[in-house]
Amino acid sequence: FKTILFLYCFRKMQNYLIIGGSSGIGLQLATQLATAGNQVTATYFNHPQENIPNLNFHYLNVMDENLDLSFLPEQIHGIAYCPGAINLKPFSRVKPDIFLDDYKLQVLGAIKVIQAVYPRLKASGNGSIVLFSTVAVQNGFNFHSIVSASKGALEGLTKALAAEFAPIVRVNCIAPSITDTPLAHSILGTEEKKQASAQRHPMKKVGTAEDIAQLAEFLLSDKAAWITGQIFHADGGMSTLKV
Repeated sequence: FKTILFLYCFRKMQNYLIIGGSSGIGLQLATQLATAGNQVTATYFNHPQENIPNLNFHYLNVMDENLDLSFLPEQIHGIAYCPGAINLKPFSRVKPDIFLDDYKLQVLGAIKVIQAVYPRLKASGNGSIVLFSTVAVQNGFNFHSIVSASKGALEGLTKALAAEFAPIVRVNCIAPSITDTPLAHSILGTEEKKQASAQRHPMKKVGTAEDIAQLAEFLLSDKAAWITGQIFHADGGMSTLKV
């Protein structure tokens, strides 16, 4: 019986790569996957973490011309690309270079990582990719032109890669509303701001990193084996409900 249990647990353990896994949604997702017994590699740029079982951190700057991912195992079962920025400005005050820098981080970074890791995903026989968009792409908000342009590109990339990589690798995207993470501190930095934001959502709350990471973990897992090419609006009902 012990042998059977060991083999079952061994079979279920998978290798995951979380880009931008040192804070916010990325850290929450990496921690959940590691706690479930998977082997997780998470990258950081500014804030390394330590002492989490089954979770190894590596420095990575996705803006570098050549990405060194030689520390990864030969097979990767799932990737989540979590780096992001919330740069809200009136369109008339945004120089083209700002759009370009945001695109490099959020879109070109994802493209470079996926291209580098795809052979390892394919080797797993059943890989999964999760990208992150924003509710602002579909809804349209003031001062969101920078983030909406980049995240809109990621939604298009999601569908294109899902078609190209099927049936071996699944690709999905999560489009949250504002989430209570360090990235959103300038928007949710006080209790008054947080409550004001909560009231704009039908669920009357601000999303948490765990809310989004739970969905991402599901999409990376074999439980979502028949789901690909989808944009999931985890936004407290903001994108579809008016109450």
